[in-house]
Amino acid sequence: MSTAALDRTPQPLLSLMRNGVSVWLDDLSRDRLTTGNLTELVVTRGVVGVTTNPTIFQNAIGTSDAYAADLAELAAAGADAETAVRQLTVDDVSAACDQLADIAESTDGVDGRVSLEVDPRLALDTEATVVQARELWAAVG
Repeated sequence: MSTAALDRTPQPLLSLMRNGVSVWLDDLSRDRLTTGNLTELVVTRGVVGVTTNPTIFQNAIGTSDAYAADLAELAAAGADAETAVRQLTVDDVSAACDQLADIAESTDGVDGRVSLEVDPRLALDTEATVVQARELWAAVG
């Protein structure tokens, strides 16, 4: 994090960071990505990672018009709801990874990551979980 960014980071967050705590945002949306909000949180709040889950994406997709064009395109291509949500999720996670790439590079991958969950219905199937995790990793790039 740059000195200018540290100057704008609230003292309680600085204290956490100095004691080895990585601040991760538990939220991601197309709006955060396209408005620069994620980058702003990195710069002003010390955010160095993002967690996601199906509920976060359900809320993001269901409450924003930012997905409308992509949803229409996916529907026109014949994508079912599950495929469409997966594609939108992969797109957003990939974009967030791009925005955090400098952090990942400067920390040798300790920070600058974005989590992406496999389908929870696979919880009792280790092999299928590993297969889907690899598929998601490859799709995000």
